[in-house]
Amino acid sequence: MKRLFRKNFAALVSYLSIASLVAAQQTPIAPVRPSAPAIIRPYTAVTVPPIRTQNSPRLSRLIRAGTLYLTAQDAIALALENNIDLEVARYNPIIAAWNVTRSEAGGALPGVPSNASQAGAVALGQGVAGSQAAAGVRISGFNSNAGQTANATVAQVGPITQTLDPTIQEQSTFSHVTTPQPNSVQSVTPVLISNTRAHTSSYQQGFLTGGNIAVQYTDNYLNENSPTDVLNPSSAPTASVRLTHNLLRGFGVAVNARTITVAKMNVNISDLNFKTEVINVVADVLNAYYGLASAFEDLKAKNTAEEVARTFVENVKKQVSLGALAPPDLVTAQSQEVTTRQALVDSQASLQQQELRLKSLISRTGPTDPLLRETRIVPVDKVTVPEKDDLPPLEQMVSQALANRSDLAAERASLRASAVSALGTSNGLLPNLQVFLSESHAGLAGAPRNVIRGQVTETADPYFVGGIGAALGQIFRRNFPTDRVGAFFQAPIHNRQAQADYAIDQLQLRQSQLSAQKDLNQVQVDVLNYVVALRQARARYEAAVQNRILQENLFAAEQKKYALGASTPYNVTQQQRDLVTAQSAETAALVSYSAARIALDRILGTTLEANHVNIEEARTGMAP
Repeated sequence: MKRLFRKNFAALVSYLSIASLVAAQQTPIAPVRPSAPAIIRPYTAVTVPPIRTQNSPRLSRLIRAGTLYLTAQDAIALALENNIDLEVARYNPIIAAWNVTRSEAGGALPGVPSNASQAGAVALGQGVAGSQAAAGVRISGFNSNAGQTANATVAQVGPITQTLDPTIQEQSTFSHVTTPQPNSVQSVTPVLISNTRAHTSSYQQGFLTGGNIAVQYTDNYLNENSPTDVLNPSSAPTASVRLTHNLLRGFGVAVNARTITVAKMNVNISDLNFKTEVINVVADVLNAYYGLASAFEDLKAKNTAEEVARTFVENVKKQVSLGALAPPDLVTAQSQEVTTRQALVDSQASLQQQELRLKSLISRTGPTDPLLRETRIVPVDKVTVPEKDDLPPLEQMVSQALANRSDLAAERASLRASAVSALGTSNGLLPNLQVFLSESHAGLAGAPRNVIRGQVTETADPYFVGGIGAALGQIFRRNFPTDRVGAFFQAPIHNRQAQADYAIDQLQLRQSQLSAQKDLNQVQVDVLNYVVALRQARARYEAAVQNRILQENLFAAEQKKYALGASTPYNVTQQQRDLVTAQSAETAALVSYSAARIALDRILGTTLEANHVNIEEARTGMAP
């Protein structure tokens, strides 16, 4: 029973370990929007998952007894799941999508005053300070509205897009102000003590047409110790609506939505760039894989050559001991043995380098990972050269490259995005003409007080007697309206800055257009060059195969002649050197052909199709 429990427990632990690896691999990297209530959701940060540092379970499943047996398709699948460069590139389309969200919010807001600037604020005509401000009277050094600052401005090349997200703002300030009065004619008190409450609420939203609307409500409450106030305490609310719209610079949906349009185009460009990165990674993996496969073939040839050289040395030693050969013949044979042993060591080093390169491409943790450090990679697929390449006509391959190349498509899309973005600098040439329309309504109410001035007793107008409700009633009845209509026009005399911005923007666009045209023209040259390279690689390989067969026959014949006493050790070692050279040349030609074929697929934009790679699977990092 205990043994069964241990067995089941071990199986459970193993299952959970694999499940955790799979879960880690399948964890998306895109930020997750908050699920908080709608009222606080806009102010809650999104959840950005941590980076994925673990390799996919496929890697450990393919290792058998310390050896990683790989097909070319397995190597590609591992790279799609684990390659660091691809993992970095996966973030770019996500960033581009969030840039769309950012651009849909509109342009930068101008600076706003801090809450502290509302301290001590009263409405015009309200209390002593309000009546002084309404009359234009200012007592130096004793301004009850001290501390206010002007709004800051934000400069930008081209018109600034209106802020499209609605904005709600509320400011409440409670203040107690004690002001000595150098002239107490109006306040009739040497020290004016004021208690104020200022509440300001506003709603503002911009539109893509180039306008914005602002709705504001302000309530100022005042209670002071001046005996001259006929209303004390008092409330002075104000409600206003203001509409502003651009008519020249910054007018129109096209110019104001240019940032949104470009951001959406950049999503497509980012997808195309990601596809280009996938193509590059797949091509690098194939080159590394077939380079490793060729290194194995070369190592086999070098092992065989070393064994033959060692056997030959033993044979020569026997001949020298019998007196059939002179001692210098042994030196010649030993020299060849040393040469082949050195070639074997070089081949082993080359194999290790190719193995390290492939490990770094198919693993997130790199070749120093404990799982891979001592693991040997054995490529299952060999480099093969078909009997013929069956290449279509050059014109067809050029058309195929123009249609399939993701880098060329991204370049064309970037040009279109640059043209859309240039709408800003062209519109920025226009003068600034804005029209504005505003309507505001004010109210005033408070507790009545009798003010005795000599023989005259002043009392408050009954219409203003009451609380905040009476003041709001005046607003809704539109008893004290203020309407404004106006226009603002600004035109720089020389307008050199806007002209220079437009000229620079257009010149850079022309440079990009010429670069794109150069790349299009280069396609035909590249296709032709890689076709020629493929044909040359085939011819070189076929010649190397024939030369290797010839050298094998010559070496075998020389060995037979030596066995019959018709040759010398020098001639045998010379033929063996020629054979080793021919074998190395064949291996190099095989690698050159494979690289040329992979490069041609890349230049034609058919790498993914030729290797059965689905771009959506590459995007998620989950190969089949």
